[in-house]
Parts: sequence; structure tokens; C-alpha cells
Amino acid sequence: MTAPEVVTEPSVAPLALRGKRGIPGLRLFGLTHGLQRATLIFGLGLIALFLIAAVFAPLIAPYDFAQTAADGVKFGTDQAPNAQHWFGTSIRGEDVFSRVVFGARTALSVIAVSLVLSLLAGVPLGLVSGYLGGWVDRVLVLFMDAMYAFPSLLLAIAVSIGVAGGQSSRIGGVLATAIAITVIFVPQYFRVVRNATAVVKHEPYVDAARVSGASTPRILFRHILANVTQSLPVIITLNGAEAILTLAGLGFLGFGIEPTQAAEWGYDLNKSMPGVANGTWWPGIFPGTAIVIVVLGMTLVGESLNEVFNPLLRTRRAVNTDTAKESGDD
Repeated sequence: MTAPEVVTEPSVAPLALRGKRGIPGLRLFGLTHGLQRATLIFGLGLIALFLIAAVFAPLIAPYDFAQTAADGVKFGTDQAPNAQHWFGTSIRGEDVFSRVVFGARTALSVIAVSLVLSLLAGVPLGLVSGYLGGWVDRVLVLFMDAMYAFPSLLLAIAVSIGVAGGQSSRIGGVLATAIAITVIFVPQYFRVVRNATAVVKHEPYVDAARVSGASTPRILFRHILANVTQSLPVIITLNGAEAILTLAGLGFLGFGIEPTQAAEWGYDLNKSMPGVANGTWWPGIFPGTAIVIVVLGMTLVGESLNEVFNPLLRTRRAVNTDTAKESGDD
């Protein structure tokens, strides 16, 4: 999954967003129409379901993610869904429903850490590269392009092995996976912010700040930053979906977190494969469905936001609307 095509201008935020006061999230709905609004609401609903499961996992899940017995009685292995185990049990005798719910918490932790680290690294580097130019820009662009050209999953595997050092504890595994995903995301934020900064650095308000004696950090983070980050919410939502897929891919290939340390959907998918031929479908279908739901929700929200913030898409939609009205009048 690649970053969306976003055209950045000095003031690309829609006038409806800048001219009205109120709750920012609610103001977005005023810029959506018809199917686009339904898509945004549906995507937000799926994300809300994911967040509720992640935050309240200990309250929702009937058992712990690695629990194989209750009241001294073992659950049994590969049990079909029943009243006691809604999603059945795994080949290791764990409650599948509990692992799916706790897997949401692991996924949320990885997404949050990886996105924060990516923003902290990619945005400042993009600002510096786009504003200073010269050899600094050439070196950073060359380095980021080399990282971007590398196969993302292979890069994540290499970084994960180097960071984890063979350890797979919960904190270590989450941190290693998050850093591995961060390495993939940093070039995306760098390129978007760098290109936008190269455009707005010649604007009159930047020249005025420079003439008034403002320092370079003040110009970058006070005058330029706010005008080059309108497209970041779109990339963040789409990268959240990509983080889920990368985390699942690492877990499926055996570079994730041990099942006794944390629940992880990709790992559970891997361990469910041998039972598929025997008709044991439940240990794999439910973690897989959870991955699809989260990725679908974030992708729908990201595409809807892209239509709101992208000036080209807004112009095309306005032209199409005007054309339809003229045709109706005729």
C-alpha cells in the first residue's frame, strides 16, 4: 500500500474547515456527500469497534489470551465454537475469542508507537530537506529513496531481527515491530512534507518571517509546519492499515511475538494453517476477519479524507456537480 496522491498547496484546507468553529471531526461531515459520507461513517464505525476491543480487552474477553484452563479444567484443543468458547479453541487449547480481542490491543500498540515514531522522524527531516535544499536535500532524498525502494516486508524483517535480538517479550516484540514499521513509513512522511515545504518556502509570509530575523527552527515549526501537514491525516489512516498488514505478515512468518507474551493475529493465522485441511477453520477465520475489518475501516476513512483534503478531487467533484445541475436545468 502506497501513500495517496495528495496535492499540497499553501492553504489547501477547505474554507468550510477554516471558516467555521466547532468540533473539527464534525465539520468534516459538512464536506462529504452521499456515498462518500456513508463510506466515512462506516469506516469510522469499524475503527471504533477496533478501539473498543483494544481498550477494554480485559473486560470483554472471558479469559486471558494465553489461558488454557479454568477452575482446574483444561479447555481442550481445536474445539468448535460453543456456548463456553464462542470462537472455539486453538490447537494450543486457548480461547480464540479472547486471543482475537487481546490481539486488537497488540495491534493498537504497534500502530500507535510506529505512527508516532514515523511522524517524529519523517516530518522534521522533510521540513529541513525542503527548506534548506542543497547538499542536505540531495543526501536525504537519496537515503529516503533507497529505503523506499527496498521491499517493505523484507526491510521490516531485517529491522525486527536486529532490534529484537532474538527476544520476543511483549514490550520488546511490540517495540521491535513498531520500529520495523517506522523504517517503512518515514520515507513517506519525508517525501510529502519535503515536497510541500519546497513549495511554501517561497511564500510571502515565509519571506517576511525571514526578513524579520526569525530563526530557521521558528520559521520551520511556526510558519511552515501548519501549511504542509494538511495531507498527513490521510496518510496516517492509510499507514495504520499498512501497519496492521505488516504486523500480521511478521507474525505469520514467525518474526512476531510469542503467544505466551501477547496475542497477535498473524501468529494465530500461521498456527491455524495445519488444521484447515482437517476442517478446523475457526482458529484462522476469526483472526483473519479481524485483520480485514480493521484494514477496511482505516482504508475507507483514509480514502474519504483524501477526497475532502485533496483540492483536485474537490474541484472535479464540484465540476461534476455543476455539470449535473446544468444538465438538469436543460
